[in-house]
Amino acid sequence: MNATSPRIFGGQNMTQQLQRVLVRSPRAAGFATWREYGWRAEPDPGKLAAEHDAFCTALGAGGAEVVIAETAVPTDPDSIYVFDPAIVSDSGAIVLRSGKESRLVEADAIAADFESAGVPVVARLEAPGTVDGGDTLWLDDQTLLIGRGYRTNDEGIHALQVALPEVDVLAFDLPHLHGSEVVLHLLSLLSPLDDDLVVAYLPLLPVRLVQLLNELEIQVVETPADEFETMGANVLALAPRVALALEGNDETRRRLERAGVDVTVYSGDEISRKGNGGPTCLTRPLLRA
Repeated sequence: MNATSPRIFGGQNMTQQLQRVLVRSPRAAGFATWREYGWRAEPDPGKLAAEHDAFCTALGAGGAEVVIAETAVPTDPDSIYVFDPAIVSDSGAIVLRSGKESRLVEADAIAADFESAGVPVVARLEAPGTVDGGDTLWLDDQTLLIGRGYRTNDEGIHALQVALPEVDVLAFDLPHLHGSEVVLHLLSLLSPLDDDLVVAYLPLLPVRLVQLLNELEIQVVETPADEFETMGANVLALAPRVALALEGNDETRRRLERAGVDVTVYSGDEISRKGNGGPTCLTRPLLRA
């Protein structure tokens, strides 16, 4: 009798049980170029490593197998934000092409990491198309939302539509806010937490996206204005209504808990605040089910 091999990748959603997740340790990245990459302050290597280790422990406590990306990217501090260079569909990984030129090196690195993790690469974006993973989110298994902005262009959106022919790829224009040098991803504005629940900063959401959420009767937990810049709307679902969030956004946490969300917080002064990357940015989900 042949046993069925267990799934090790897939799950076109953002909220079901996180079973397998890829992370890149700061030990595999380089931080000498932190100024060039727009980090807020110089990171402390020891504290970076300690915070990331604790973050991985929280992922494991939530039920996920944590897969460490071994490929070194010694010139790129942003490479710890593994959500951006790829997305994972039920058929395999799609390697993206960042709109931040200095991050293009991450494409080959994450392709190698996928191979090591047993996840096939089924497509790769080519020039002139650009998409940052942070501008993408699965609303459900047949709907991928994409933010069109300074890191994601029309050619990249079209390439994803071709790569995912069975999926509705819906694009929304992102606001200018602080300009092209300060990244504003779609996931800076909204994070799904269940089929019918998201946390979001409403004042900057595209009107058509707000209308879509209303049409689908998806409840919005609003992040207050004073917690938007501290990534209050960037929250990682470990399971439906079970979340991992950056500590310090206390009012957002209280509002989530009132909506029935079990929230765990992590310390991220080094891995999150200095590099402007929250818990979704630090993870590339490989399997949700």
